[in-house]
Amino acid sequence: MAKLKISKKISTALINSLSAGVVPRLGVEHIAVGREKELQSLLQNLDDIAGGVAAFRFIIGNYGSGKSFMLQLVRNRAMEQGFVVADADLSSERRLAGTNNEGLATYRELMSRLATKTRPDGGALVSILEGWINKIQQEVVKDSGIRPNDEGFDDKVEEKIREVVQYIEDLVHGFDFGSVIIAYWRGYRLDDDNLKNAAMRWLRGEFNTKTEARAALGVRVIIDDDSWYDYIKIFAKFVAEIGYKGLLVLVDESVHLYQISTTVTREKNYNRLLAIFNDTMQCKAEHLGIVIGGTTKFLEDPNRGLFADQAWRRRTKESRFVAQAGVQEYLGPVMRLNPLSQEEILTLLQRLTEIHSLNFGYEKVLTNRELQDFVKEITNRLGAEALLTPGEIVRDFISVLNILHQNPGISFAELINGSNFKPTAVGKNTNIDGEDGAEFSL
Repeated sequence: MAKLKISKKISTALINSLSAGVVPRLGVEHIAVGREKELQSLLQNLDDIAGGVAAFRFIIGNYGSGKSFMLQLVRNRAMEQGFVVADADLSSERRLAGTNNEGLATYRELMSRLATKTRPDGGALVSILEGWINKIQQEVVKDSGIRPNDEGFDDKVEEKIREVVQYIEDLVHGFDFGSVIIAYWRGYRLDDDNLKNAAMRWLRGEFNTKTEARAALGVRVIIDDDSWYDYIKIFAKFVAEIGYKGLLVLVDESVHLYQISTTVTREKNYNRLLAIFNDTMQCKAEHLGIVIGGTTKFLEDPNRGLFADQAWRRRTKESRFVAQAGVQEYLGPVMRLNPLSQEEILTLLQRLTEIHSLNFGYEKVLTNRELQDFVKEITNRLGAEALLTPGEIVRDFISVLNILHQNPGISFAELINGSNFKPTAVGKNTNIDGEDGAEFSL
């Protein structure tokens, strides 16, 4: 096996995140195990989005099966390929629709977390706009020979900006969006921070009244709870026009929609999701991908899940031929994540062992036989092989590696076979998905 090459920054980020029970933002590709077909399917979606169409996928699995991990993995791949990416976790305050601007709150979260290859940590809206303006300025210099301080330079730049804006003006609310982009350019041109800030506030959905927006920017509309998805579509087409592959939107913790107690509010959110699903699957949006992470209950519960609505059931129910053939379908709108096999879990533990030893600068001490013993011990103590998911064992294993590193006098066998060792047990805590298990979801 080739020796792992990984920076100290990445190994530290991985160890710290995994120890805390959260999905790492950095280096996830180093611990990606057993999801090759699923990832390849999502990468095909990225190719489609780059080609100008839209895509919508559900990633469905029980807690600990890897939903958040897959979202993070495709997020990093998309940025690497030149997409703009936005991600958000739903909550009681962030939904798709509501009576207290919960849909707008989700839009604001997405815009605050816009990320690109050069700005992977979010907050990329300003850099996207100013990078585009700088690129246009360079094109004007190259094509016309006019320098930035020469008369007529800014006029030629604005002319090129308006060419892009014209491509989005035919969309719903596209004219107002274009007016705000022009306002940002003028603020940039005049070095007017107030005008630029006003344009940024509008694009982020931060104006509360139309009167306020009209006074600051001369536009008569604002982004609100009813219209926010229209602006997601506009922004997707805009970023594609200025040189990116498209926009990928990742939404996790959709179980919060399932947990809405009021039937009317829950159905309003499901209907908004259905409108988005229909819109993208019918290619009424361009260069836009949406991926939703959810539990099996969120999808299939006949009383409160999406399956409670016949329209949703018809669109997302697994084909009878899939069950009949006993195979997995990776190209439909719903991608189901099955538990990893024992062999895949063993490969994951091998990688974690190597990353841990590299991070702390010691020779790897655990053998494959000892790793197999750990998997067997976890399986036996949890009570069922079906529970063997990364979410149940990764934090325990990192803790074992930490203990062995800090206490050289303790043997591996003594540690895991001792009567005091209790793995993170399913059934003792209730996680956010409404199911029993640990917090980590690889």
